[in-house]
Amino acid sequence: MKLRLSIALVFLAALTRLLPHPDNFTPIGAMALFGAAYFSRQVLTLAVPFIALFVSDLVLNNLVYRQYYPEFTLVTSWWIYAAFGLVMLAGWLLLRIKVSPGRVLVASLVASAIFFLVTNFSVWVESAMYPKTSAGLMACYTAGLPFLRNTVMGDLFFSAVMFGIYEWSLRGSLRVIKSH
Repeated sequence: MKLRLSIALVFLAALTRLLPHPDNFTPIGAMALFGAAYFSRQVLTLAVPFIALFVSDLVLNNLVYRQYYPEFTLVTSWWIYAAFGLVMLAGWLLLRIKVSPGRVLVASLVASAIFFLVTNFSVWVESAMYPKTSAGLMACYTAGLPFLRNTVMGDLFFSAVMFGIYEWSLRGSLRVIKSH
């Protein structure tokens, strides 16, 4: 039951990316943290969240945002996947031993910071928008600050929902088992 619930929650979270939402208010960080916290086998820890992210990216890039990509697009940015992997590592380090509301809060904030730092660094490295200087990098991070708020709110919201539903469901199923 735990495994099926975990997989379902990750894929349901990925599906919410297809719904209209404010910029950067997504479940990406929560999916990575949740996978790191609850999938007991390392293969699942990596595979399920990455597959969910990849499948939702395929739909977004090739259906929802099709006007921006002239041909079929597998991956728009490997940097996002690198950030996702780093968030999973942070989740594994922070949540593997014990999942608690305080640890989930800290992990969510760390996830937001990692995603912000990595993805804005990628904009600085790959685009001509900013000079390749420390001042250019700081300008890039400064320009990204308005998006950080929604990233933090999305990570906190989706982490609370995913971890909360999981824990609530387990407690409910334990009561049913104990009552029999």
